[in-house]
Amino acid sequence: MSHELLDPEAALRLILAECAALPAEDCALDEAMGRVLAAAVIAPEALPPFDNSAMDGYALAGGAEPLPAGSEWIIEGEQAAGDGARRARHGAWEIMTGARLPDGLDRVIPVEQTDRLDAPPRVRLKAAVAAGDNLRRAGSDVAQGAAVLAAGTLLAPNHLMLLAALGVARVRVAARPHVAVLCTGRELVDEAGAALTPGQIRNSNGPYLAVALPRAGAELVHRETVGDEVDAFLAAFARARAAGARLVISTGAVSMGRYDFVPEALARLGATAIFHKLAIRPGKPLLFARLPDGTLFFGLPGNPIAVAVGLRFFVEPALRALLGLPREVPWRVPLAADYAKKPRLRFHLKARVAMDAQGRLAAQVLEGQESYRIRSLAQANAWAVIPVEANALTAGEPVEVYGLDHLHSPDFGGSAA
Repeated sequence: MSHELLDPEAALRLILAECAALPAEDCALDEAMGRVLAAAVIAPEALPPFDNSAMDGYALAGGAEPLPAGSEWIIEGEQAAGDGARRARHGAWEIMTGARLPDGLDRVIPVEQTDRLDAPPRVRLKAAVAAGDNLRRAGSDVAQGAAVLAAGTLLAPNHLMLLAALGVARVRVAARPHVAVLCTGRELVDEAGAALTPGQIRNSNGPYLAVALPRAGAELVHRETVGDEVDAFLAAFARARAAGARLVISTGAVSMGRYDFVPEALARLGATAIFHKLAIRPGKPLLFARLPDGTLFFGLPGNPIAVAVGLRFFVEPALRALLGLPREVPWRVPLAADYAKKPRLRFHLKARVAMDAQGRLAAQVLEGQESYRIRSLAQANAWAVIPVEANALTAGEPVEVYGLDHLHSPDFGGSAA
């Protein structure tokens, strides 16, 4: 395995070559929140399913001409929401909001624009009312047979509202990739309230990945923290695969130190190391491998921001491919201030995208870019990516900008690249 730094775009191509889309599966609508559609949804019925009243009032018929103010109409019947089809003969029908329009009628006048009279019961119009007034026509929202949601849609509450209104009981979704997380390091403490002894640190990578991976479309099937011994790691790896993981992510132990044992563990598993070490900052020691049974492995460095970068820019593109999604397209947003970096590395910078006083979007590179600094990630709403070949960039120069995760990336209001 070469120790040359691989270009990150070349690395991504190698990753994607290993990631075929998983088979699709059916999912009940009640369980579809956060799933990715594998096929377009075609409306099985019209919405609304019938002509109905947009407000409380009186339904009438009058042909092409408006019915004039002052005209009086015998009240022929009443139609409430939930009432079935009715045939009108002549006259007015008292009608409630959402009620089906009786057959033969073609307009509704609001109740506040009428006077109700007795002996016989009738209604006097206080305003003219034309054909189609205050009606919701069948299919005016969605026509039967229309494609309403495209494949690749991440299902959110607004989508589920639409599907429920259309009577869609099940949807075809992408299968969730089964992922395991193994955090390495005898210094790690998992219990949040535990007192630290000298040399110990709290495990922030495990909780981060445990919530970030499901948001990225994966199903987390196993999570474990292990020490710095190859045998313990191999035992944990076996438990991860037994839980159904077909993509395993480890944190730590992939650099060049005495306790960086992950390459040795992979060799004992018979894995093929596809690359190790990228021309990126942070996260340069990132490792990607394939096991003989096809399980994919990402070895991320242990520093928290290196883990975040490895997940966002290498694991998440793999998840997109497994979910059947196309490659992500970044936004291009002007820098808020000058920025200089060393050449020969692609930088991934914690950033905030915001609107300036002139109403223009700009990407502000935050203070605290070192890979151990977590606070600035908590302040960020985006990643700004500075390419390998760049050296010094000036304020106003556009850079690629990504949201904090691929499925929930915000629309920053600019134009896609």
